[in-house]
Amino acid sequence: MSKFTTKRILYYFLRGLVILVPIALTVYIIVVTLAWIDSLIPVNFPGLGLIIISGIIIGIGYLASSFIAKPVFELMEDLIMSVPFIGMIYSSIKDLLTAFVGDKKKFNQPVLVEMDPGSNLYKMGFLTQEDMNIVGQPDMVAVYLPHSYNFSGNFYILPKERVTLLALPSADVMKFVVSGGVSGYEELQLAEETARNQAAQHETEQLQQPKVSRIAIDG
Repeated sequence: MSKFTTKRILYYFLRGLVILVPIALTVYIIVVTLAWIDSLIPVNFPGLGLIIISGIIIGIGYLASSFIAKPVFELMEDLIMSVPFIGMIYSSIKDLLTAFVGDKKKFNQPVLVEMDPGSNLYKMGFLTQEDMNIVGQPDMVAVYLPHSYNFSGNFYILPKERVTLLALPSADVMKFVVSGGVSGYEELQLAEETARNQAAQHETEQLQQPKVSRIAIDG
């Protein structure tokens, strides 16, 4: 077998590996999770556990949003928050989930941060607070910088002039940052092109609008 053929076979093998491994891991995690949920239910009906758990979550969400049951959930939350250490863990997890999917989302404004003035070193992140008067820094803003390939990140308080707002979808920016720039780039390109085209179309429409002449009447 020639060296060229061996290299091509190795290339195809690695390419297939890159495609199959993420799919296999995703399927494996889903299957294991569903099997674990089904094991909690004594009835032998595949998928029943997922349906029941989803129904319970939806039901709790509905009750927590209702006018009658909302005070009860708030009381339970206050009791949990009053327990040392457990309250801290609970509040941290809740705040993180609320930042992503709650009514008051925090990670909805992507930004580009210059790490040091004149360094040409930038990081992408999310603006979480625009007012830092609480720590005596009125000219500062709070920025969250996620780690690549991880669900942790760094938190910085920076001068406003060192933060650039990005007119890009937050979900695509998060995907781009968390993946270390490996994935999400095409989506960001498409979003930028779409925004540019919309701006150009809006400008064209403004130019095409008929101009109304104003006649000055001297009194």
